[in-house]
Amino acid sequence: MALQEYKNSLTQELSELLRSAERTVSFKKGSYLFQEGQPAKEMFIILSGKVQVSKMNAEGKELFLRLCSGNDIVGELTLFTADPKYMFNAKAIESGEAAAVNIDDLERLIFNNSQLAYEFFKWMNDHIRKTITKFRDLVLHGKKGALYSTLIRLSNSYGVISENGICISTPLTNQDLANYCGTARESVSRMLGELRDEGIISIERKKIVIHDLTYLKKKIDCENCPIEYCNIE
Repeated sequence: MALQEYKNSLTQELSELLRSAERTVSFKKGSYLFQEGQPAKEMFIILSGKVQVSKMNAEGKELFLRLCSGNDIVGELTLFTADPKYMFNAKAIESGEAAAVNIDDLERLIFNNSQLAYEFFKWMNDHIRKTITKFRDLVLHGKKGALYSTLIRLSNSYGVISENGICISTPLTNQDLANYCGTARESVSRMLGELRDEGIISIERKKIVIHDLTYLKKKIDCENCPIEYCNIE
């Protein structure tokens, strides 16, 4: 699809960003848009496909932070910093395309366009709020709270309502869930087994179906944040 076709389907502020994009890049499943520690010259708007944003700790353990798809922005935390370097890894888990926006050009554009600056920093504020609520659940409610929070967020992002419950449409392995929760795969497998035994969830064709979302929310003292803050993206 041509870049102009993407522009026509995007919000005004993202269209403004795309007008400053010098190029589009294609990526294949398993490749990286960027890796932690690399010098940062561009940020990216995902046009198609899916990109996993993650952080690696000193022991080599990976923590998944976001699952990004169409119209999501990655690499934005490099703006307005001296000698910017990417803080996270952005790995493609589904082939697609992204618009590459030069950071220096974008900074000048933000300085010269007050409406774009407002929309962009509003987006950044929302992104920070989402990140804070994720880490709150990870820190305050332990391993179970981290898993329950992740399941709730996945249901908000990829949940399909049926007579049987809420099916999380994106396929996930127990290791994927463990990476979102910052815990071991064995712990996630055990906790999923307990939820399945209690009838809270079931697993059908390798996809999780949530039968009692209220149970999960009660266990983490859910504050019923708006879905725009309580999601996995």
